[in-house]
Amino acid sequence: MRGTFRVAAHVPVVAPPPAVPDEDEDRFVDRPCYEFNSRLLGAWNDRHCSHCRHYLTARCPHIDEFLDDVEDLTPE
Repeated sequence: MRGTFRVAAHVPVVAPPPAVPDEDEDRFVDRPCYEFNSRLLGAWNDRHCSHCRHYLTARCPHIDEFLDDVEDLTPE
């Protein structure tokens, strides 16, 4: 007789990362253009730009700011 295995029909829920107080990150939170990315779990809806539907896309009005921030991290 073969054993019966049951496959879980749910996707594990992953909690958002803990909030880390960082003055530099505060500038990427709670902007008026924020629109939550519905592909993420609702628990991630914390108004951080990284969870915005337009983050790092051509539709983001602040894309230049984000790219400048990334360029600052690039080693010379």
